[in-house]
Amino acid sequence: MANNEKQSTYKKNSNIDHYLELKNLIAQLTSKGELHTTLIPELSLFRRDEPTQMVASLYEPSICLVIQGAKRVFLGDETYEYNTSRYLITSVNLPATVQVIEASPEKPYLGLKLNLNRHEISKMMVNCNLPSPKEQKSNRGMATGELTLPLLTSFQRLVDLLNHPDDIPILSPLIQKEIIYRLLTGEQGTRLRQIASAGSQSHHMATVIDWLNDNFKKQITIDELTDKACMSTSTFHHHFKSITAMSPLQYIKTLRLHEARRLMLMEDIDAAHASFHVGYDSPSQFSREYKRQFGESPQKDIKNLSKEFN
Repeated sequence: MANNEKQSTYKKNSNIDHYLELKNLIAQLTSKGELHTTLIPELSLFRRDEPTQMVASLYEPSICLVIQGAKRVFLGDETYEYNTSRYLITSVNLPATVQVIEASPEKPYLGLKLNLNRHEISKMMVNCNLPSPKEQKSNRGMATGELTLPLLTSFQRLVDLLNHPDDIPILSPLIQKEIIYRLLTGEQGTRLRQIASAGSQSHHMATVIDWLNDNFKKQITIDELTDKACMSTSTFHHHFKSITAMSPLQYIKTLRLHEARRLMLMEDIDAAHASFHVGYDSPSQFSREYKRQFGESPQKDIKNLSKEFN
């Protein structure tokens, strides 16, 4: 067998071994159902035994892996699918809709999410002599990338720490730094570097997006946002849409609708009160925009979602 064939076979077998170990770890840790948080604050594990409807979700700066099954994310008019060979990375806060598309009791969907700290990314960029990143074709704040063996083994070691709680305070930060390094030097490295580079237009946009996520219930003007971004109106609109796939007003509206949906589903608040809580003045306008966003009236949508979660 030629050397290239031997290396390819070794790489394939190594990938399979690490996938199996990580799959078994997550299956064991989520054996009693979905587990959203772990002893590592930045790390969440997920399990679903069947495909899901589309559910509103706010993606924070993070990397998401699928260890078994497949998932689909809708951002604006764009769709991202990822599975055991590709990860999903998000560099800013983005309201999206997510759907598990491959899962069964025999082969449940198993996944994880690691929140990324922009400050830690900036520190590594300043303190380390990083190699040049690969060329990037888009500024979008969400993308998929190839799950390489070094990245996979890093996550395997991170999840394995959950079975060794005493090691977490020392080893978890080190492994997370390794994961950040792998991302910064990988195919999506430019995306993270732009967001974390102080003074860059992408960094200004990330700061504005953070502010919007804390203040979307207020009445906000475009002038207020352009002042915070230190950009002209046309430049601001262009860069905002290039990152979020939405206009600023669409982004604010989506945040409000997702939060209203969460309030109605999780806190049993009726549609009228939820609409006022997130900044709507007109319940009828809220209902129209809600149906346009989620395909059903608030009452019918929440009724359907309640059946799924109960």
